[in-house]
Formats: sequence, structure tokens, C-alpha cells
Amino acid sequence: MLLPDNIHPDNSVYYNGAIVLKILQEYKKVELLELYEKVREVKTISFPLFILCLDWLYLIDVAVLNSGDVELCL
Repeated sequence: MLLPDNIHPDNSVYYNGAIVLKILQEYKKVELLELYEKVREVKTISFPLFILCLDWLYLIDVAVLNSGDVELCL
């Protein structure tokens, strides 16, 4: 769920996806694990939540994974 009503909003895919998106907007193309490290500098999130955020960004056509790199779709 993007905005569940039973957890704190800053633990949602929607909120954390925005953090991932902000970093992607800055770098345009970044290696998957490097992106995770950069996200963790901003906010501590688990790797499974990070992957869910990337899945959500892919589903809304904002990001794509190419050869281990995450790219921002323009």
C-alpha cells in the first residue's frame, strides 16, 4: 500500500519513493547499490523497502533498471 493508515507515513512506499526519486533527479543514472547507499545517507530504510520503492517508480514510468544501473526516465 502506498499510503497505509496503520503505519507512520514516513515508512510508506510513497514517501520513501520520493526520496529515491529526488536522488535519481540529481544523478540521472546510478548503480543500484550506490543508489541505495545514497538513499541511506538521507534516511535509514531497509533494502526490501528500497526495492519496493524502485518497483513503484518503475510502474509509474519514472525509473528503469538497465544493466545494474537505475536510470531516470525523462
